[in-house]
Amino acid sequence: MKFVSTVLVVFCSFVLTAQEVDIQKINAIVNAKIGDEDPGLMVGVVKDGNIVYEAYKGRASLEFPIKVDENTRSNIASMAKQFTALLILQLSLEEKLHLEDDIRSYLPKLYPAVREKIKIRHLLNHTSGIRDYADLMSIQRKPWWKRVGLDNEDVLALLEKQQDLGFAPGSRYLYSNSGYIVLAKIIERVTEESFTAYSKKFFEGLGMNNTGFSENYMKVIPNKATPYSDWGDGVWQEYPMLTNLNGDGFLYTTLKDQLVFEQAVQNAEGTNNVLLMKSQKAIPNSEITTYGFGLELENRLNYNAVHHSGNTGSYHAQVVRYPEENMSVFVMSSNSRIWSGTIADEIAATILPKKEATVHYDRSIENIKGETALAALVGPYVSPRGTIIRIQLNNGKLHWKMDNNNPIGLSREKGDLYHITGNAATKIGFATNSNEKGKLTVFYPDSETRLYRRIPAFQPTATDLEAYEGAYASQELEVGFTIHLNEQGKLILQMDGRKKAREIEIIHKDELLVLDDRMKVIRDVFQRVTGISLTTNRVLNNRFIKKTNLRFQPKIPTENGSIQVTTIGASDGQSSQILMTENDADGNEIWSNQFGGKSFDKASSIMATEEGYMIVGSTSSYGKGNYDMFVIKTDKKGNKIWQNAYGDFFNEYGYAAEKTPTGYLIKGTTQKCTSNTDVLNRKCSTNVWFVGLNEDGKELSREVLEEID
Repeated sequence: MKFVSTVLVVFCSFVLTAQEVDIQKINAIVNAKIGDEDPGLMVGVVKDGNIVYEAYKGRASLEFPIKVDENTRSNIASMAKQFTALLILQLSLEEKLHLEDDIRSYLPKLYPAVREKIKIRHLLNHTSGIRDYADLMSIQRKPWWKRVGLDNEDVLALLEKQQDLGFAPGSRYLYSNSGYIVLAKIIERVTEESFTAYSKKFFEGLGMNNTGFSENYMKVIPNKATPYSDWGDGVWQEYPMLTNLNGDGFLYTTLKDQLVFEQAVQNAEGTNNVLLMKSQKAIPNSEITTYGFGLELENRLNYNAVHHSGNTGSYHAQVVRYPEENMSVFVMSSNSRIWSGTIADEIAATILPKKEATVHYDRSIENIKGETALAALVGPYVSPRGTIIRIQLNNGKLHWKMDNNNPIGLSREKGDLYHITGNAATKIGFATNSNEKGKLTVFYPDSETRLYRRIPAFQPTATDLEAYEGAYASQELEVGFTIHLNEQGKLILQMDGRKKAREIEIIHKDELLVLDDRMKVIRDVFQRVTGISLTTNRVLNNRFIKKTNLRFQPKIPTENGSIQVTTIGASDGQSSQILMTENDADGNEIWSNQFGGKSFDKASSIMATEEGYMIVGSTSSYGKGNYDMFVIKTDKKGNKIWQNAYGDFFNEYGYAAEKTPTGYLIKGTTQKCTSNTDVLNRKCSTNVWFVGLNEDGKELSREVLEEID
């Protein structure tokens, strides 16, 4: 038996010729996506202010034989952002708020330590630096979609714990759902009404009587489409929506209401609707023009377009407006097997004449010349924003690899100019002249460029690896992880709440990678690893502070073992000395030497020199009083060449050393107090202290730096 799939099509006002809209082609697209018994799909087209296509296919429920129709309400997810932005814009036009206002004037508990203004307009176009709550919760191993009853107040409580931003406001774009949760709260503060109630009145004013934000996941929404996914196994399962979030998404609406809104947008100039006209433009004074009032402002099918997509669980939606053609395509569905954005493009392509893109590249592309050997281009590169890519050579061909994504082939165009295989529009140029060597530039067809610089090759030593080990914690997220070396000498990360440990890939000394999570190592002035800044998806620079293993460098590797320093106490506890040992590969002592006087002497670190080694620590046996910085230089057998103490009356401690053109720079701390004698009432401060020495240990300079705790 042959079944014919059908689609319910409703025409409200047909003013286009058959040449402009081929109904049969659009029907064919819709029919090809799903069957009549699959979760539903709803599609509409508005042209010149008229609804010219309106189609419903599939089922609102698989449990009961209910078809989708003009009364069916579906969740359009992030497409809701344009309506939250509209409410903000309306309040701005009414002068009840200003887009340049700092959000802390409404919500003072947010980011009190951030000095820069976080403006309302920064939230609107994702340039605020506020991290995405969904990804923050993923780091906590508590995904948002598993948190029953999660609401906007819960998100705000999480954001209030954040002490800093992912980046400076206005400095870049990074999509963040958090911004729209904050906007919803600002609307409540300004209007003194609940966000859902205030927005409901707004929708009714637009004639969208069946549209409203979710306020309680248990509340019955009439004619709601149930969302379904098959999880790749072909068996439909309901995707539960258990949260009470709104503002960033969770807007339930009908196709009919959305087409009414599209008509209002298209007719805005004729009706002199200033709100809707402004809402389709870039935000005044904004640092970016590609995202506006909850809408993307970039080309689609090579036409000027205003558009946005939404995706929450199995719900998804897409609107694409072509202002110059006065046409809109709207698609929404509760079926995870299909994607609204693809369908919207396919439908628009049946109406709009095919248009070739006008390609322009930055003029510097003309400077890419020469032809460097492939092997010389291989290595990691980093952008000014910290994005790391790796150029790899596989089977005689260059590949581009970002994070742990699959490598993408590069095809040579000419000389050192390549393009992404399968995407000739994106070009990669390697600099070959002496001034720019070690850099690559990504050229995009809109004249945008992105510069990367080569990261020097890095082969970690055993000491480097041991320095990463320890426990790390985020006070803001109340979660942590540990890093340790396994028996194979691999660096392993174990995240709280995650059963499976992950191997860490070391890109460079301070650049680590775990799957797609980028980890930037934080060091103090003494070069100790004191934390890790974690970047994943839509959250940047989440700081995890190191809680254990905050050591300096007490050991350095040798060809056959190691040289190590430590502090040993006298049997009577009245003094201590510095012990230096050479050990073989199994840790057995080969020789040892002791250094110090009759009081307390302590070792912090050791550094290799041309003659032998340099020990840095502290002494109360020598110097001018209390503790002084203590430096000992030895030959390769640990025999003392010279030793000196540096400091004044109060406590000076030595921690680390580095080689300089004139000798050595010793890093430590120095203490200053208001009194030498009044111990109970005096006030003391401790600052970082750098002391410059020549090769013979003579002091050349001393510099007091920032105060520390």
